[in-house]
Amino acid sequence: MKLGWIGAGAALAYLLAAGGAAAAELALKRVMLSSGGVAYVEYEAVVEGDAELPLDVPLDQVDDVLKSIVVFDDKGGVGSAGLPGRAPLVQSFRDLPFDQAALNSPADLLNALQGAEIRVGGNRPLDGKVLRVVPETVALGPQQSASHHRVTLLTTSGLQQFVLEDADSIGFADPALQADIGKALGEIADNRAKDRRRLVLSARGDGRRVLRVGYVVGAPLWKGSFRLVLPQDSQADKAHLQGWAVLENMSGQDWQNVELTLLSGNPVSFRQAIYDAYYVNRPEVPVDVVGHILPRRDTGDAEAISVTGSRVAAAAGGLNLNAPAAAPAPLAMRAKARAADQQELAPSVDTALASESATQVAYRVPVPVTVASGHSAMIPIIDRDVPAERLALFQPATLATHPLASLRLKNDQPNGLPPGVVTLYERGDTTAYVGDAQLAALPPGETRLISYAADEKTQISVTADSTDAVAHATISEGVLKLTRLYRASTSYHVKAPADEPRRVLIEQPKQPGWDLVAPAGGAAEATPSVYRFPLELAAGKSADLTVTFEQPREESERILDFNDDRVGALAQDRQLDPKIRLAFNELARLRRESAAKRSAENELDQQIAAVNNDQARIRQNLASADRESDLHKRYMAKLAEQETRIEELQAARTKAQTERLAAEKAVTEYLTKLDL
Repeated sequence: MKLGWIGAGAALAYLLAAGGAAAAELALKRVMLSSGGVAYVEYEAVVEGDAELPLDVPLDQVDDVLKSIVVFDDKGGVGSAGLPGRAPLVQSFRDLPFDQAALNSPADLLNALQGAEIRVGGNRPLDGKVLRVVPETVALGPQQSASHHRVTLLTTSGLQQFVLEDADSIGFADPALQADIGKALGEIADNRAKDRRRLVLSARGDGRRVLRVGYVVGAPLWKGSFRLVLPQDSQADKAHLQGWAVLENMSGQDWQNVELTLLSGNPVSFRQAIYDAYYVNRPEVPVDVVGHILPRRDTGDAEAISVTGSRVAAAAGGLNLNAPAAAPAPLAMRAKARAADQQELAPSVDTALASESATQVAYRVPVPVTVASGHSAMIPIIDRDVPAERLALFQPATLATHPLASLRLKNDQPNGLPPGVVTLYERGDTTAYVGDAQLAALPPGETRLISYAADEKTQISVTADSTDAVAHATISEGVLKLTRLYRASTSYHVKAPADEPRRVLIEQPKQPGWDLVAPAGGAAEATPSVYRFPLELAAGKSADLTVTFEQPREESERILDFNDDRVGALAQDRQLDPKIRLAFNELARLRRESAAKRSAENELDQQIAAVNNDQARIRQNLASADRESDLHKRYMAKLAEQETRIEELQAARTKAQTERLAAEKAVTEYLTKLDL
């Protein structure tokens, strides 16, 4: 079968000329709905020889049609395709001497055609060129008025006026202008269906043949909806699963006996505004005048032309079905037993036929489907027994003291199951509704956990603890490097119901950067976000589980920045190696000596300052004392005594400073040489 692709350029190249080829009718035959939010629709027509195929498309789908339209023809090919532009009225008025607003009223039209020659019929015939039309309001009485329009014409005898509403007829002297007005009115009439465009395909070929036209457009997602019936025996390893597809026809066209296929996958799908017109921004150069020359700049290669205005609108296909689980369902609501309760679940008639591909699962409905536009439908896609294991799943973030009644479903078929909601029932003497659940996409051979109710008979208590300890320590070049080992433990105490055994699965969230160290055997299962640990409990029995994570953290600190309290604490820290504790003890001794030397130096500084202050007081008193007096002589003797004292203190301070510097140097050298 030949396959022809219709590009946007060809589709907009030109409008097909009317006539010449017989028009064939395209009928909708096939619909494929994808869970990626798109639909493939396919039409068929029986043609003979050359033919034109009109196809009405909603305006909001034209971009998708131009992007994806495909034509299948065994014995022919596609000659061309065409459709009106996005704004055909704008194009129609582009070459006319008036715009669309001019056709709102006769006054607007005459003002838009200022200078046009008209002929006015009535009691006072006039011929002339339109100068202006102005609105007027005239008084008819004390509280009454009327509005009309006064037209001024330039005639052979000068300016003359008439009232537009009083004229019997107005004609245009120029036949071409009269024809333009008629054409514009016809375009407006043809464009009333603003939300649709007619695409016309030209098929070229010989003989009678079937031609198919398909394209991909946006469509509502179809949803999976499941019913899962659990047997009365809680140890049974099977449950009956019945699945339906819920879909909507929002295409604006009835689906009448179409071949329907449902695709479950996540294809890459996007939109592009192909139907819009884009223009390239061109560089502007000044007009050449005498004496000015503008040679083209030589860059060694062709200059790149900047294209602006183009855009791509991208939408990720698919639906997020990994939302948090709903709150646990209430206890089973049991209905009164009826005769039908003893029957098996009614089988689905005409269940879709599934087939698996690399990226999606296709469910083909074996019978024609009819869905009116704007209506919804339920289509059976699955009806079979599936492996199911009952267990209690504990998710602390969902329910703090009880696990969730859950099922582990396995897909033992060669085709995947689509995501969807699950309503669960339990068969016994009566039929009971037991809860709702959410099922993620289930590929062949994989399993999924679904939770549908709170298991209030099973009790779980949780305690948490955390510690940290120094696992390793080194000292080098005056830097203390510590490796601390942080441990976080969560303990679970689980108690089964008095008369029922329980298979409990405990979920523990993963902690990035932490290593699981207990239990010793590790987790039975792991997902990207949680670990799962199983516990088997006999009726009325209890069990304990402790889950422990560890994380080492490196710390580096310059020892010179430590205060005395920190050094003393490290010297007594039993988590450190004895050699390191001894090193900090020696460091503490050296720092005490250094502190003592600094204190002695500071004491001498204070004594020198006190003597200097006293000397200043004496000199001040000397200024007012008589030089021949005994007081003056006593002051002078005191100054001499203090000068001797200052010399002694200065010598002692120099010695103290030398000792203090030596003590500080001893600390620094000790740390520099220390390597443990």
